[in-house]
Amino acid sequence: MTGEPVRGTAVTDRRAIAPASRTDDWDVLIRCRLAVVALSGGMDSVTLIHLLHQRGIALVTLSIDYGQRHRRELACAAAAAERLGLHHVQLDLSCIGPILAGSALTDSRIPVPDGHYTDESMWITVVPNRNAILLSLATAIAVDRGADAVAFAAHAGDHAIYPDCRPVFVESFTAMAREANQGLIVPAFRVVAPFIHLSKAEIVSVGAELGVPWTETWSCYRGEEVHCGTCGTCVERREAFELAGVADPTPYQVGG
Repeated sequence: MTGEPVRGTAVTDRRAIAPASRTDDWDVLIRCRLAVVALSGGMDSVTLIHLLHQRGIALVTLSIDYGQRHRRELACAAAAAERLGLHHVQLDLSCIGPILAGSALTDSRIPVPDGHYTDESMWITVVPNRNAILLSLATAIAVDRGADAVAFAAHAGDHAIYPDCRPVFVESFTAMAREANQGLIVPAFRVVAPFIHLSKAEIVSVGAELGVPWTETWSCYRGEEVHCGTCGTCVERREAFELAGVADPTPYQVGG
């Protein structure tokens, strides 16, 4: 863990975020005293904390080790939080890995497939109930700290493959969290996903304006020393930079 909740330097130009996010979620965040952010260490969540920090919102970040083969992302998450002076919580839940078997992300017997997320084979990367687990823990921190919101960086490209990245999931989780913590949670508490209607390329554009250090983020599901360049997350990462017109500084094993 590092630091205490720290507010970033507030900026007054609402255009710095509003056009690049889900407006109703931003309306919630702009009134936040404190938000808990699920921080994987990937491009999207690191961009999100940079954005919210710049807007002067106090943040606590949360990462979990759930037995994923790409644990390198956890070091990126911790480094991102430290860079911004945020209080960071990392929980070791690697013991649940065996009950999440059947996913290429948690079961070493299953190869990580190559190709874009639109390929049917990418369903093998779904980790059952992953975001529900992560957001439940983030909500517990929010209750303890009196936070107004929990935020995570689901984006439009996730919807087809991952059910727990869809708008209906976010809305349902908010209702569940309020009901489960009635009398304990901030009355107007919300789970928010400000990037849920953005493409990954649009997130790269936002991050580039914020000066996000891309080489200190991790995407590759194979979790080796260098991004493989061919798995679904690497393909998506490369395409996002290309579509955004932003130079990709990521070293890749193939084509990089």
